[in-house]
Amino acid sequence: MRTNIVQLKAVLFLTISLHTAYAAPPFYDHWQSFGIADGLPSEKVFCIRATEDSVWAGTDRGLARYTAGRWKTYTTADGLAHRVVLSIAEDPETKDLWIGTAGGLSRFSAGRFDTFTQLNSGLSNDFVHAVTVLRGEVWVGTMAGLSRYNIAQHRWTLYDETNTPMHEIWCYSVTSSQKKVYVAVWGGGLLEYDIAQDRWKNYRDPDGEMEIDLFRDDGLLSDVVAGVAFDSADRVWVASYFGLSVYDGRRWRTFMDHDSPLASNFINFVTTHVDVAWMATDNGLSASDRENWWTYRRDPDTRAGLVTWTPANGPAERFTTETIFPHNYLLGVSFQGDDIWVATEKGVARGTRGHTRSAGTD
Repeated sequence: MRTNIVQLKAVLFLTISLHTAYAAPPFYDHWQSFGIADGLPSEKVFCIRATEDSVWAGTDRGLARYTAGRWKTYTTADGLAHRVVLSIAEDPETKDLWIGTAGGLSRFSAGRFDTFTQLNSGLSNDFVHAVTVLRGEVWVGTMAGLSRYNIAQHRWTLYDETNTPMHEIWCYSVTSSQKKVYVAVWGGGLLEYDIAQDRWKNYRDPDGEMEIDLFRDDGLLSDVVAGVAFDSADRVWVASYFGLSVYDGRRWRTFMDHDSPLASNFINFVTTHVDVAWMATDNGLSASDRENWWTYRRDPDTRAGLVTWTPANGPAERFTTETIFPHNYLLGVSFQGDDIWVATEKGVARGTRGHTRSAGTD
């Protein structure tokens, strides 16, 4: 194993030296898993969010917080809107946590929960898939439209098919840059809101075929959009259940598992970190800067990690790691410094880099 990792680092050094134009994805060779025995309320984890001092996991039995090496669970008894937690966002200014659940939106501030529902606020629907916070405003994606909450003014604005080009109202994912808000609409493509211009734009699959891509790189791969992220180069990464689309403002590129190293076309979640996109799929984890790729999978027989490095110019290299995440069905990814955290069907895992230790030697 040690020889394997040493060889891998030599390959990476040579590859990155030859391709300095690309920010090659990093390699995570040591993983620690967390389940019920470690303090999680459930191993069914829908989302994960790392902050400066904590890691938050949304499960089907409450919200779990990992800090100082221990997990603590918050439930409806503590004031959480619903036990099923689907999304988590941190306000970068106040450090308040906003939690989307199957029964409303909760804010965790100063150790207490405040809850917003259709009955006590302007929330468009209580089933909250996604939430993001930008400059004092909370954007909330629900199964019946998009809600925008101005915290200081206590003002709600609702968006649906009547005031946006939203062909469907099931808002599955929401993210924001400093200039734009992106909304993944289930069956309705990708919505882009220009904040300064107060203007909406809709991106749809140009060939109109849900399950196939008739013309390569002609636009959005599919209207069934599951997630969206952006990087510092303003490239937009769009995840679907049929593959990955990337838009740089001028042209689209599409990636599918049969013509790229993508772990699977069925992508549940996408995020970016240091200009590298990370895709949580139903068959492992992929990382890419559009040119270089990592794929991570768990071997169901040996429980080891099966890792493939595919550089921009050169043959793929395959390696094994002694540890890996607990399940190949991934639902979320977040970063705390250089560490990666993933949410899976069988618990949470943290990946770290630069180790040559075997499992159980933490």
